[in-house]
Amino acid sequence: MKRGFVLGMCIMIAFAATAQKDVTKFLGIPVDGTKKAMIQKLKDKGFEVSDYMPDILVGEFNGTEVNVHIQTNNNKVCRIMVCDVNTMDEGNIITRFNRLCQQFSNNERYLSLEDYSIPENEDISYEMSAHHKHYDALFYQKPTDIDTLAFVNEARSRLADKYTESQLENPTDEIAEDLQRVALAMMVEMITKKAVWFRICDYYGKYYITMFYDNEYNRAQGEDL
Repeated sequence: MKRGFVLGMCIMIAFAATAQKDVTKFLGIPVDGTKKAMIQKLKDKGFEVSDYMPDILVGEFNGTEVNVHIQTNNNKVCRIMVCDVNTMDEGNIITRFNRLCQQFSNNERYLSLEDYSIPENEDISYEMSAHHKHYDALFYQKPTDIDTLAFVNEARSRLADKYTESQLENPTDEIAEDLQRVALAMMVEMITKKAVWFRICDYYGKYYITMFYDNEYNRAQGEDL
């Protein structure tokens, strides 16, 4: 194929994936399927159903006691929410938040857009109460189910109304740039569907971390409106 099309670029970046197959994972479990099935998979990982709330599981995650909540949309799991069981003071929550930022940044399975670390001298209590500031950190799980051919074919199909099949098979420099633009947009689209983020939450002057593992493919898109 002339100029190698975007195929070489896709292989080099190695983020090409079949979108609907490649969803966010929590402890290796796809954030997908039914709530009942998800509860069983989490129980297989050692979590137990809460004695007080049957829809919540309790256990240990990343060295911390947590409650795990499962959110669904149209009977499909779209989010796993993980909340610290124990609260802590301002200094310790900053340390915990920054440590999580470092752990995610050092994990090769994730992409980070910026440094979310909090300065040690920041008065988060004042910022949260007076300025309603949120302390969030956003990361993305890298695609894992590589299917470069399907990715390239999808990029070409998105330009099928603009170019002929022959032109896409043997692109000029201008068409190749168009293909690269579409391919990059697709990669960004796929990556942002696999968001994992966490936030500092306040509970009467004490603090805890809530983490979210989101499958954006299953989240509501306004289809029920």
